[in-house]
Amino acid sequence: MTPDRAFLHAALFYRSADEFLAGLVPFARDGLAAGEPVAVAVPPEHVRLVRAELGADAGRVLLVDMTEAGRNPGRIIPGVLRAFADGHPDRHVRIVGEPVLAGRSPAEYPACAQHEALINLAFEGRWATILCPYDAAALGPVELADAVRTHPCLIDGAGACVSGGYTPDAVVAGYNRELPPPPGARSFVVAEPDLVDLRVVTAETARRHGLAEDRVENAVMAVPELAVNSVEHGSGSAVVRLGFAGGQLVCQVRDKGWLADPMAGRLPAPPHQVRGRGLLPVNHLADLVRMHSDPSGSTVEARFAAE
Repeated sequence: MTPDRAFLHAALFYRSADEFLAGLVPFARDGLAAGEPVAVAVPPEHVRLVRAELGADAGRVLLVDMTEAGRNPGRIIPGVLRAFADGHPDRHVRIVGEPVLAGRSPAEYPACAQHEALINLAFEGRWATILCPYDAAALGPVELADAVRTHPCLIDGAGACVSGGYTPDAVVAGYNRELPPPPGARSFVVAEPDLVDLRVVTAETARRHGLAEDRVENAVMAVPELAVNSVEHGSGSAVVRLGFAGGQLVCQVRDKGWLADPMAGRLPAPPHQVRGRGLLPVNHLADLVRMHSDPSGSTVEARFAAE
C-alpha cells in the first residue's frame, strides 16, 4: 500500500454550529471535487445544517441520521462505515461519523469509546478518511480525553496535529468492564440448541414491560442468537438473565469461554456466509450491545428500549 492510499482517522473538535460547518463542509466539498464518494452520519440537527450548507451538492452526499443508524454503537462499523466503504471498492472514500453525543447514557458511552478505538482496526489497510466531530462545548472531559486516545489525528480551530495520546488498545481494554445483572433479573441455564422456550420467555418478558411489537420481535430473534452462539462457542451451556432497567429490556448471556477478538460482531459478513455470523445480527437488532470478556468467561448484554 502506497502512502497516498493510507487510512486517516481524525477527531474534529468544535464549539459552535459555525465551527462544525467550517470543519466539515470543506472536507465534503473537497471529496466531491475529487470525484470521491462522501457520506455524513451525524445527528438530525446536523444533517439539516449540512444539507442547507451544501445546497445542490447535498444530493451527491449520503446523509445518515446517526441517532438511528448508530443507536447501538456496535452496528456503526458494519452497518454504516464499512457498508459505505465496501460499496466503493478501490476508491478513496470520505466519511463523517459523529457517534459520541452529549445525550448518550452512561450505559452507552463505553460502547461508543470502544467503537471509536476499533475503527482503526476495522479500516487497517483501507483507503479511506474518517472525520469524527466532537462537540467540545457539550461533552465532558472523559469523552474529550478519549477522543485524543482513539484518533491519531486531531483537528480544531488552530489546525491539525498528531495525537500524542493515541492509545486505542488501552481504550478497548479499559472499557472491558464487568456487567452487573439487571435488578430482579430472571436467570436460567440454556444447554440445548432447541430454544423454543427461550423465545417464549423473551416475548412474554418483553411484552410485560411494554415493549412495542417490533422491539419484541427483535428481542425474540436476538436473544436466542446470543444463546446459541454462547452454547456453541463457549462452554457448552450458558446462563441467560432477563430483566428490565432504565426503560429497557436487558438480556445477558454468560458462558465460560473467552471472547478474545474485539472485532466480533463488528465486521460485515461475506454474502455467502450462512452460519457463524455470531454477534453481527444481534448488533443490528438491539438498541445497545455491550461485552465483557476475560479468561474466566464472557458476558454479552443486549438491550431493547421500551420506547
